Amino acid sequence: MKHSIFAILSMLILGCQPQHELPINIDLHANWQFKAVNDSIWKSAIVPGNVHSDLLNHDIIRHPFIGNNEASLQWISETDWEYKAFFSVDKETLKKNHITLDFEGLDTYASVILNDSLILKTDNAFRRFSVDVKHIIKSENQLHIYFERTSRSEEHQKTQLHYQLPEGNRIFTRKAQFQYGWDWGPKLNTCGIWRAVKLNAWNRLKIEDLYIKQETLDKTHAGLILDLKLNRTDIGSKNLSYDIYVNDSLTKTITKLPTKQSTILPLMIDKPKFWWPHNIGEPYLYDIKVVVKDDKCILDSISVKKGLRTIALVTEKDSIGTSFHFKLNGIPIYMKGANYIPQHSLQNKVTPSHYDKLLNDVVNANMNMLRVWGGGIYENDTFYELCDEKGILVWQDFMFACAMYPGDEAFLKNVQIEATQNVMRLRNHACIALWCGNNESSEGWHRWGWQANRTDEEKVEIWNNYLKLFDSILPNTVSKHTDVNYWESSPKYGRGNPKYTSEGDAHDWWIWHDAYPFEHLEHHVPRFMSEFGFQSFPSYEAIRYINQKDSIEITTEAFRNHQKHIRGFQLIDDYMERDFPVPKKPEDYVYVSQLVQAYGITKGIEAHRRSKPYNMGTLYWQLNDCWPAVSWSSIDFFGNWKALHYQAKKAFKNVLISNVIENNTLKTHLINDSLEGIASHFEIEVMDFKGNSILKDNTSIYLSHDNLVAYELDLSTLKVNKSEVVVISRFGNTTSYFYLVKPKALKLKKSPIKTHVSKTDKGFQIILTSNTLQKNVFLYTTEKGHFSDNFFDLLPNTEVRIEFETEAKHLNGLKLKTLNEIMN
Repeated sequence: MKHSIFAILSMLILGCQPQHELPINIDLHANWQFKAVNDSIWKSAIVPGNVHSDLLNHDIIRHPFIGNNEASLQWISETDWEYKAFFSVDKETLKKNHITLDFEGLDTYASVILNDSLILKTDNAFRRFSVDVKHIIKSENQLHIYFERTSRSEEHQKTQLHYQLPEGNRIFTRKAQFQYGWDWGPKLNTCGIWRAVKLNAWNRLKIEDLYIKQETLDKTHAGLILDLKLNRTDIGSKNLSYDIYVNDSLTKTITKLPTKQSTILPLMIDKPKFWWPHNIGEPYLYDIKVVVKDDKCILDSISVKKGLRTIALVTEKDSIGTSFHFKLNGIPIYMKGANYIPQHSLQNKVTPSHYDKLLNDVVNANMNMLRVWGGGIYENDTFYELCDEKGILVWQDFMFACAMYPGDEAFLKNVQIEATQNVMRLRNHACIALWCGNNESSEGWHRWGWQANRTDEEKVEIWNNYLKLFDSILPNTVSKHTDVNYWESSPKYGRGNPKYTSEGDAHDWWIWHDAYPFEHLEHHVPRFMSEFGFQSFPSYEAIRYINQKDSIEITTEAFRNHQKHIRGFQLIDDYMERDFPVPKKPEDYVYVSQLVQAYGITKGIEAHRRSKPYNMGTLYWQLNDCWPAVSWSSIDFFGNWKALHYQAKKAFKNVLISNVIENNTLKTHLINDSLEGIASHFEIEVMDFKGNSILKDNTSIYLSHDNLVAYELDLSTLKVNKSEVVVISRFGNTTSYFYLVKPKALKLKKSPIKTHVSKTDKGFQIILTSNTLQKNVFLYTTEKGHFSDNFFDLLPNTEVRIEFETEAKHLNGLKLKTLNEIMN
């Protein structure tokens, strides 16, 4: 949502010549300085930003993402900091009847002083604060903000309880929880002016909010209510006019008396275009503007891009348990995607281009949903605007994760305001599919030993406080201010509860944390998988950056600091030994670690999709990183796709061919997530690694919006060495390669790959051929760019063309790895 003068300028150009007294909005982002409270020397600061970034910009600290530097920077979060800025206000602005200072994000315990007057104290990084400064503001002003270290307030709040809450002091502070350290991220508990500071001034009226509520939606009409919240004075009983523009065309003008709370404006759109996730249809957005006028004087305007859609979370009892699926525009839609975390530990480093690239990577991997995890932040507006535009649904957690939280009146009131502000900020976005109360707090209470050694009185009090927040305040806020559903906690049941596969959403961490084999995922499919994952090493680029060396070294102390899971390296090794060869060379080990991750997670994705409609969603952990690290991400910190992201792109295609062996029978499933049926030719072939065809068959199939078993093959009739063949299945434009044994058991041949590189408009094209099957071909180079496919299988005597998009003029040092090389 943004204020717009487009319509106003259009009228001026057309000769309407209206007068106007528009509100003045000024960013106060210039001339900031910072220092530690006990220091005397001020240095320049970047706003929005944080103290870590400012210290880094002045070379006062070493980069926290390199080596072990993180450990030497913990003093920063135990220091009090202060920021100041001088700013001028012109005479026109000073004459306005109303002047406010608006702070969109102060992290976290801040005291704000304007011209020697204390005007604000804050205790929530997720809230916006507005202060009337009409009687304090001058032509020349000094703004001073003191940030108190979080530990001081946390220790005080801790003493107010007669028991200890899990997990640590972070629970008392309303800020990004991951900054206190997580099993994939560093401990960088920063502070500062992390979002915009603005000076707003107006006379009679300012638009505070526009909520576009859908009353009805069908193919013929969309009935909308425009709920316009005004901050107004001196209007009296005089009528105002409201010009409503749809896609820059004046649709209607309404004249009516303004009310104290809000002004309701009805709007009807004929033959509306629906908003769909990108894999189903067009994510169409209407541009709706409202211009408020007093006679011919324009007072203010506001613009919202609105996608018209209905969405509901369907949880209905059935013969197995309780369903869990999303119905969009009246149609059940299968959700495919990943869990999203903040893109950087220092949020000001995330630019609009970062958002655009990452969300393009989401679309390109055929994902239609992201879950914004509850230990991070309510994302910037840019994130949700791009999700709207690109057709990506968002499961939005409130910012609570893996802990029990206080239940005192002050804390709950603080959270109530936080929730209201963020729900109202995001409610116009078509992408918002669900609000979820927390991540794993309920599971933690019931499964992680948090109740041990507590009195019954303590347990009752802690759980009742949980219910006050997650079963009362948050759901009531969601239902009051928006039309999307609320879900109390993800997952509904922990994996130790037998209901985790039959009711609600599931986090299946039997894989990884409990070291179960990947085959577990094929036999324990939930109604909706909202978390499951496996770690891998990052790109060579990330490893070189961490170590600040050209060579690939994975045993240095510096690199080991970027593995935050206590058993991480051992678990990767154990799983690798089960299913893959375990290389000795570091470069090869990194490569195979990514193959292991892709192998396991896509095995789970395919099992979930084969179970449709019992299972209606699969979101793996995790999409991205907040720093260079060994982690569960499919895209590393530098934006490089790991093997998982390439393989997930194939596993998430609308039409999936998925093979599975049951009782020595190969079953080939066809799954279709599009809304229309597909009639096409199905082919299956068993081929040896030299290209000899052992079995061929084909048939014509009509695939509805569902799934079916297209083919069954009794493997006992197949008189071949199973470790020397590949099963190739084709349906329409989709092709699948399937192997009858684990990767480590394959009898792969060592043979060269011929490559031919040619220049293209966007980079280079690489043509590859080989006289034997090449498994998991990995192309890499030191040039920055993106391969259209990677970690792919190259059939014998078959040409594969790969596009490498890059700004580089020359493709120097192109190299490749294959599993064939590792195993010979």
